[in-house]
Amino acid sequence: MNITLFYHSILSDWNHGNAHFLRGVVRELQERGHQVQVYEPKNGWSLQNLIKGYGEEKLEELQSYYPGISTNFYTLETLDLDEVLADTDLVLVHEWSEHELVKRVGEHRKQNDYKLIFHDTHHRAVTERESMAKYDLSNYDGVLAFGEVIRDLYLQEGWTTKAWTWHEAADTSVFYPHENEGEYDGDLVWIGNWGDEERTAELHEFLINPVKELGLKAKIYGVRYPKHARKSLANAGIEYGGWLPNYKAAEEFAKYKVTVHVPRRPYVQALPGIPTIRPFEAMACGIPLISSPWNDSENLFTPGEDFLVARTGEEMKQHLQTILTNKEKAKELAAHGLETIRSRHTCAHRVDELEKVCEELGIETAKIYLTQNEQSPA
Repeated sequence: MNITLFYHSILSDWNHGNAHFLRGVVRELQERGHQVQVYEPKNGWSLQNLIKGYGEEKLEELQSYYPGISTNFYTLETLDLDEVLADTDLVLVHEWSEHELVKRVGEHRKQNDYKLIFHDTHHRAVTERESMAKYDLSNYDGVLAFGEVIRDLYLQEGWTTKAWTWHEAADTSVFYPHENEGEYDGDLVWIGNWGDEERTAELHEFLINPVKELGLKAKIYGVRYPKHARKSLANAGIEYGGWLPNYKAAEEFAKYKVTVHVPRRPYVQALPGIPTIRPFEAMACGIPLISSPWNDSENLFTPGEDFLVARTGEEMKQHLQTILTNKEKAKELAAHGLETIRSRHTCAHRVDELEKVCEELGIETAKIYLTQNEQSPA
């Protein structure tokens, strides 16, 4: 297939978690012989923050992890959809896109025979419903939603007539266990952004306070940490590492004995079944994971076997002590989580699902399922 993707960025993951999944999906599609073009807005905020804070050399570093990764920059004023979408079979437009782009691509679809899908990977359908309702999806063939609750909402609100659940997953070409000879830099590592005050209390209860009270050696990576947050880390003896390129996370996980997952409040309260991408990636790296509560209503994992669940800060302390003192338990937990990812939750699994959607929409099966001999150059 010829596939065109409109996303915020594939180059930058600065406060932009969708780049994690997008990179893995694009690579998997290309390896199967599909032709993929990514378009992102010129001067997008994530890429601009990355370059401003860390320089363009980070884009060169990205190439060593994703050889040949590329994008096309556009502005709404100069975007020629006739040119961009000539001979395309499938178009995905991400929900971070401007309303005008979503509408224009939909209007273009009316005059052409490619398939057009909207891809939603955020909680705004619940927390910013008025803005999401303004997206004109009338000419779209359907919606890919990263959880059943989001998929159902699109159907209930009448925003679309077709929708599929398409969870994020781990890009196992980058996220896999790295060798460790038993020499660790510390006990606990956490990789995540502060979260616009969406999980401040939770971060204190399930991460900062347990580390402080247990006297653990810990390091935290992420961006948009306000002064009061950095002060809390310092008071707990936690080292703050700033932004970490996502493709380096696997190397960091290998340097520590345990990590935790602290989901943002909207996902816990209103969006059960959506873990976001961080736990997928952690388990793919073979590090023991402990999570604060979230409802795995779609049975993606087996809580207690793939990861431990701490319902309170006190329980988090108990679980951390268990993992840090019981090597066999830690090894067993990590192995179970890793096997679950490899068997069900990789980008290859998600591309399998996407290809099934394409088949349902009527794209020629010869284009969807390329044989080894028929593959065009990636």
